[in-house]
Amino acid sequence: MTGDAAYLVSDVARITGGRAIGDPGEKYMARFLLIDSRKLLSPSHTLFFALQSRQNNGHRYVKDLLQKGVRAFVVKTVSEEWLENFPEASFILVGDPLVAMQKLAAYHRARFTYPVLALTGSNGKTVIKEWLYQSLYEKYPIVKNPKSYNSQIGVPLSVWLMSDRHALGVFEAGISQPGEMTTLANILKPETGIFTNIGPAHDEGFGSRKEKIQEKLKLFSHSNTLIYCRDHQDIQEEICLWHQDRPDIKLFSWGWDQDADVQIIKQEKGEDHTITTMLYQGQTLKLSIPFCDDASVENALHVSAYMKYAGHDDGFICQKVAALQPVAMRLEMKEGVNNCTIINDSYNSDIYSLGIALDFMAKQLRHMEKTLVLSDILQAGVPDETLYAEVASLVSSKKVERLIGIGPNISSQAGKFTIPAKFYRSTDDFITHADLNHFRNEAILLKGSRPFEFEHISNLLQQKDHQTILEINLDALVHNLNVFRSLLSEGVKTMGMVKAFSYGSGSLEVSRMLQYHNVDYLAVAYADEGKTLRQGGVHIPIVVMNPEIRSLDTLLHYSLEPEIYGFPLFQRFIDALEKLPAKTGQPTYPVHLKLDTGMHRLGFVPNEVHDLITVFRNNPHLHVASVFSHLAASEESSHDAFTRKQIAQFEQSCRALENALGYPFLRHICNSAGISRFPEAHFDMVRLGIGLYGISGDPGVQSLLHHVSTFRSVVSQVKTLSQGDTVGYGRAGMVIDHMEIAIVPVGYADGLNRRLGNGRGSLLVKGHRAPIVGNVSMDMCAIDVTGLHAKEGDEVIVFGEGLPAEEMAAVLDTIPYEVFTSISQRVKRIYYQE
Repeated sequence: MTGDAAYLVSDVARITGGRAIGDPGEKYMARFLLIDSRKLLSPSHTLFFALQSRQNNGHRYVKDLLQKGVRAFVVKTVSEEWLENFPEASFILVGDPLVAMQKLAAYHRARFTYPVLALTGSNGKTVIKEWLYQSLYEKYPIVKNPKSYNSQIGVPLSVWLMSDRHALGVFEAGISQPGEMTTLANILKPETGIFTNIGPAHDEGFGSRKEKIQEKLKLFSHSNTLIYCRDHQDIQEEICLWHQDRPDIKLFSWGWDQDADVQIIKQEKGEDHTITTMLYQGQTLKLSIPFCDDASVENALHVSAYMKYAGHDDGFICQKVAALQPVAMRLEMKEGVNNCTIINDSYNSDIYSLGIALDFMAKQLRHMEKTLVLSDILQAGVPDETLYAEVASLVSSKKVERLIGIGPNISSQAGKFTIPAKFYRSTDDFITHADLNHFRNEAILLKGSRPFEFEHISNLLQQKDHQTILEINLDALVHNLNVFRSLLSEGVKTMGMVKAFSYGSGSLEVSRMLQYHNVDYLAVAYADEGKTLRQGGVHIPIVVMNPEIRSLDTLLHYSLEPEIYGFPLFQRFIDALEKLPAKTGQPTYPVHLKLDTGMHRLGFVPNEVHDLITVFRNNPHLHVASVFSHLAASEESSHDAFTRKQIAQFEQSCRALENALGYPFLRHICNSAGISRFPEAHFDMVRLGIGLYGISGDPGVQSLLHHVSTFRSVVSQVKTLSQGDTVGYGRAGMVIDHMEIAIVPVGYADGLNRRLGNGRGSLLVKGHRAPIVGNVSMDMCAIDVTGLHAKEGDEVIVFGEGLPAEEMAAVLDTIPYEVFTSISQRVKRIYYQE
């Protein structure tokens, strides 16, 4: 995991109290923390912690990582073989690599003075954290745990993401046994805390519920403020006792209790929302919460209480609470097969959260019959006989009509359940034998512990209305971003190119992900694209590459920054800017200058730089944010001399501009190909476009990149044809011999180029290439599946893993850019993280 952190290995040894063996590490800069050797990204900047557990030992993977180029390790033991074969490697010898990682994280966190908010409790931590981010990211650059990285390992990795670019940290902390929270408290040192609630999760690790509450409260021992719900009596009692020894900590409570700082005085539940009226300091506030189950309402009120404590105005709080969105893998509803509704809570499973999920199903889908798909409940801390007797009682009381149990433990307790039930030994067993026709017009709650991977069941039961889709793997996108970042010198910024619908992948979703991972700038083609991003919550700087004067109001209103590439445009921009009312303008307005160093498209040529300087001197209200140019052939080694000439011309023009203007600006000329091939030209920033999506002309870089996009469809129908039959318009597909064809609902209106017809292109079915037969139609095509035993519903890959977009581009004598951007917007985009 990486943020902006970077430490010399010798400093890491000092910080962790370890002993350096081998190379002293005076030159090796560690930017990436690695605990899983399979996720190696940048060997030259990686620090590997050889963690040990009952299941595994990180020291087993040191030799393999050494062979892959990693040269910095935190270990408990050192092999003589490592030292002898890799004398340039640095090893930091410590008593416990996990403790060392925690010490490094604590040291890193202490470097930052902005506030940190920490959350703990049995349930709701991740949802509240994500909802706080949804509510506040427009006001503050926020750093937070990825997903649910809240453990002894996850918290240090999350804190490593902290950097100067953030203004608020929001971290969740979870524990499973006594003694763990003090470690997390020493790392996080939160100024403010939220205690969500208490339930049976991890009860087996503690002597009592009281002991568990006391342990969790240790997170806030040195905080200034603790926010909590006063209605949880056991939490209220323990906080009162705890507070006696810490009277300087401010308690800020909410709830129905009249002594709460924020009192709930009225609550009305509708079909899909809850109206809650709060009283604070004599003033009422009415919230419309877009959920009606008790757990989501409580989580939303925690968010509201924090925003109230932090001083946000009532209008802002009402707006943000009303706009809260479900958090993936947490009680998310989706359309299912045969008119069913799927509620996916395949995140964790304990009897407390099961009750919450059943309440959610009962209130959200009260008019439907209800089926529960439940895995073994792990780490319950009680005998199976007792546990599943409680589960059976709960399921009956919540009016569940049918149970499907998955796992050996729940299967062994089948006799405890009085409602109709069926049991399977594993998720695979269910997927193999389940009949989807048995699921009709019902609500289906998926409640599974993570090891059971219920997302596969969710995929099976979801409605497949959109048969032709483009899947975008956001994890792969971030991986590719970090591959290119690993090639940059410290301090070099990144601009993400999200024009052309983010190369077909969807601008808003991709932009949000890039923003979260601290890309410095985004670039769009037109102001309307930038407007859409702003309306979707993107707040980082956005450059408009093709500004139009008629869109000036949009540029100003949404804080978009124009590219200026010629004097006529520049003068019209200046004239229009001067006509605006003074209150609309800014003291200085940022612009980005495009220089033509040899591409000969848009841009100022070198002999225009002198006149350009004059324009800026006459218009001090304009500020040069960056100067850039385009490399014409950065991927072609045969044109390297020309590329270096472009770079030299760019440097010369930038020096002239900077000397005349009297202030520095960002310089950028490298695209994705230039990043790997011309490191001397990284300057202050680089532009990442096609590389984000897994395409590079550099074989070394290409081997590190992951495919981001998969264009999928399905077989609609299979036909058997005889000699002399023809397929498609113009009878272009002539059957020479017996042939089986499959009809696939993807055509040229979806982005499947017509030139791929008549055998020029192929689609992938069951791992085999199936040539396209006849002409590609507007909405469908036919493929030859002779001998593949294809059937209706089989998956078809248009491009993706096993059939790369580069191959389709080669057939079309074009480039992958065109393939990606040709995919119609009528093709539904599905975004996922693994």
